[in-house]
Amino acid sequence: MRGGGLRAYALLYLLFLYAPILLLPIFAFNSGTIIAFPLQGLTTQWFEQMWGNATLRRALGNSLTIALSSAVLATCLAIFAARASTRYRFPGKGGALGLIMLPLILPEIIVGISLLVVLLAAGVQLSILTVIIGHTLICMPYAVAIMTTAFSSLDKSLEEAAYDLGETKWSAFRLVILPLVMPGIISAMLMSFTISLDEFIIAFFLAGNEPTLPTYIFSQLRFPKSIPMIMALGTVLVMMSILLLAVAEYFRRRGAARTGQSSSGGLL
Repeated sequence: MRGGGLRAYALLYLLFLYAPILLLPIFAFNSGTIIAFPLQGLTTQWFEQMWGNATLRRALGNSLTIALSSAVLATCLAIFAARASTRYRFPGKGGALGLIMLPLILPEIIVGISLLVVLLAAGVQLSILTVIIGHTLICMPYAVAIMTTAFSSLDKSLEEAAYDLGETKWSAFRLVILPLVMPGIISAMLMSFTISLDEFIIAFFLAGNEPTLPTYIFSQLRFPKSIPMIMALGTVLVMMSILLLAVAEYFRRRGAARTGQSSSGGLL
């Protein structure tokens, strides 16, 4: 009885959590402009309207540029941080890692306001570049968590064997270590890309006059006639997010299998 009640609670919780997402594609193909039942008909006009919107295409291009740049920067910095934390001992190691992981628990609105104040005080003009800086800061903890797991699961004897065979530290890192942690790198990059693409608060404070996809969606919620198009856009974004997270999880499990670790658990 206790186990059955727990399963029922879990099912109800998942239904409550994901029911709004499941409704997105239903109303995205509804011909009516009012988001309510009963449905009025089947149509694809909202997807056509979405692709024909020039402002939306500009916002999408900005978001893709920001997400790709933030993912690459966050993953590269995470490689250095994770390598240092798992391979070396140095004074202040715990404090440094704590500062790196701090954005994971800080409210994003506090991070956004702080970055805005600092950038304006330094005379930096708000643009896509400032959003990339903010998103890199937000994505770093997730990338570091994934890369730390990837580096900590390596067998140190492989690196020592490379040194015995005449490799330098750089060549051993490039030829031995990086190929072994490559699934973790890809997983961290995909995770950072997804987080940056969906992030709203930092972009709202730091984008200036440049629209991003989340800020554009927020601006269109004031117009009832734009809601069906937003539903269509939300359907596409959900499918993209699920695909990216599935690919990231695949590479995580592949990396765990290559290093002999258990593939159970989530991405983090």
